Amino acid sequence: MSGLSDPNPNPNPIPAGRPEPRPARPQEPHMPPTNQLSTQGLDLRYGERLVVGGLDLTLPGGAVTAIVGPNACGKSTLLRGLSRLLAPTAGSVTLDGADIHRMSARALALRMGLLPQQPVTPEAITVEALVRLGRYPHQRLLSPWSAADQRAVDEALERTGTAALRDQPVDRLSGGQRQRAWIALALAQDTELLLLDEPTTFLDLRHQLDVLDLVAALHAEAGRTVVMVLHDLGQAARYADHMVVLKDGRLAAAGAPGEVLDADLVRSVFDVECRVIPDPETGTPLVVPKGSAARHITASA
Repeated sequence: MSGLSDPNPNPNPIPAGRPEPRPARPQEPHMPPTNQLSTQGLDLRYGERLVVGGLDLTLPGGAVTAIVGPNACGKSTLLRGLSRLLAPTAGSVTLDGADIHRMSARALALRMGLLPQQPVTPEAITVEALVRLGRYPHQRLLSPWSAADQRAVDEALERTGTAALRDQPVDRLSGGQRQRAWIALALAQDTELLLLDEPTTFLDLRHQLDVLDLVAALHAEAGRTVVMVLHDLGQAARYADHMVVLKDGRLAAAGAPGEVLDADLVRSVFDVECRVIPDPETGTPLVVPKGSAARHITASA
């Protein structure tokens, strides 16, 4: 019907040769952070020495992960890489898909708290003053110390059993007290992701269990993601949802403790003959050495 006018003319004709515009995409809903740490082809070195090599790893968000392995296998080095204390020579570390080395220091500190293996205590600082440092990422230029800041510090002191020590110089504390003061600093930082490098170091059995119970409570109450380096396989299996086993800087196994921790793994990674039985208290895997290893442990007790 040429020659007739269009009964529904386009009020906004598109010039010839120009493509029609695509309809706007609906805006994707904002996804809350999952606090999932991942590594892709990660190499970590000290000088020319390769300590962690080619590591592909995903640590689940909202879970407690224990990193275990023999001495000098790269556990603490991996934690340093995950926290940006040690830059990779190859590969990357991502937090919810974002490269942590492209994040500002403040943005990362608001999301990730760290207790290093051997923290350096500022000279003549009191316990409360040390714990107050954990609030630094929350401070703004010229902003006063707030009631919320003080509440976070007080709660951290109470939860770690260091409230009675708040006025004591940190350098006069016992090793166990000092460790708990540093844990209080990490708690005061109030992040959803907490990295702990051997948090039970210097602690007797009672205080080891107190710290691990605290970690479990922090996870259960607030859904915090916790990644910690531990030596005791039984404690790692009891308190962790996820276990990462390293050997010579490589991944030997990863998964739920009940799925990965068996006699073959302990033999190949730790060179220890053992039985792995259910813990009579929790049902989680419990490593029982046998043969010469068991005799050696008995003699050393």
